[in-house]
Amino acid sequence: MKQSRLFTKTQKEAPRDEVSKNAQLLIRAGFINKEMAGVYSFLPLGLRTLNNIIRVIREEMNAIGGQEMILSSLQDPTLWSKTNRWAECEDVWFKTKLSGGSYVGLAFTHEEPLTRLLIEHISSYKDLPKYIYQFQTKFRNEARAKSGIMRTREFIMKDLYSFNKDEESFREFYEECASAYIKIFSRLGIGDKTYRTFASGGSFSKFSDEFQTISGAGEDIIYINEKTGTAINKEINTDEVIKELGWKGVELREEKAIEVGNIFPLGTKFSDAIGLKYKNEKGEGIPVIMGSYGIGPARAMGTVAELLSDDKGLVWPESVAPFKIHLLSLGQDDKALLLYQKLQDAGVDVLYDDRDVRAGEKFADSDLIGIPTRIVVSKKTLDSGKVEKTDRKTGMVEMISESELLV
Repeated sequence: MKQSRLFTKTQKEAPRDEVSKNAQLLIRAGFINKEMAGVYSFLPLGLRTLNNIIRVIREEMNAIGGQEMILSSLQDPTLWSKTNRWAECEDVWFKTKLSGGSYVGLAFTHEEPLTRLLIEHISSYKDLPKYIYQFQTKFRNEARAKSGIMRTREFIMKDLYSFNKDEESFREFYEECASAYIKIFSRLGIGDKTYRTFASGGSFSKFSDEFQTISGAGEDIIYINEKTGTAINKEINTDEVIKELGWKGVELREEKAIEVGNIFPLGTKFSDAIGLKYKNEKGEGIPVIMGSYGIGPARAMGTVAELLSDDKGLVWPESVAPFKIHLLSLGQDDKALLLYQKLQDAGVDVLYDDRDVRAGEKFADSDLIGIPTRIVVSKKTLDSGKVEKTDRKTGMVEMISESELLV
């Protein structure tokens, strides 16, 4: 991509009403646009980054047997009334009245419709297990839309739902998915700051598991057990729970954190209400055991922006960066264009800054955008027969040959 043709441009300042670091940086770097409170559009650089995060998540979900599909956003209130969530979750729903006078909801989660769908596909124990996931736009009437793209009213969610015949097989998959989440956050560059965290299971179970990333921008308080490498959410940090976990007498470290994912045991709450059963070997009808597993790709992107940035701008890990290389031409457009074409032929994603602007502006924009590797072609580098390579994360600068770059 030639930067002169890039749809978006960098900005010196973010909107005055934007207080979150992640949104300030992403807006200034031209990744997103703020439409209104809690609603953002993803521009070309932002969409490339978001899609890379989705790719990482998809690969790990497929690796544990997940099958991808997509469900509708418009939801029938009759179905949701079976679990009482049409009324109980009134503060979350965005609802709209149809021309005929009936109502539909814009989905904020999908346990009910997928459970109903599975009635047509599960009848015997031989049909289980099933692990279904999607990347789908959700809508929530979020009262606290103030953390940039980490808490929004419209967002893409990866939600996976598991369907098992018994508690033992459910727990086996539950742990497999927890391990997959750890891999995902490690690949996104935040694994060393992310902890599996005991949390309330609400009406579904005694406990659920959150994945919390340490950050001063976090809205949650967690207590970390260094011995186990896990944590507990403040909301359930009681003497009784600590004793149940076997943590009594263990020193816990308090931290602010961002919830980047969660996994929930659902038991038979939805299968009972909607009638999802299978017949076992004896021909008996048994409710299916379910689980729910969520990650918000945009929330993960915002978390990466919060943590992996500096006073110059964003610092993307290679796994999610919009491009692998930022190529800057300083008055040597013919040579830089030739190198750009060679890199493209080699299958390397390159953003080529071919703009007719000052060198200082190119360097500042490169730092702000945060692509992992910057390559500079200038008279100085050509005189040496090499190009200048700068690592965005470490700031390390070295002179390398074109052949080394193309390896």
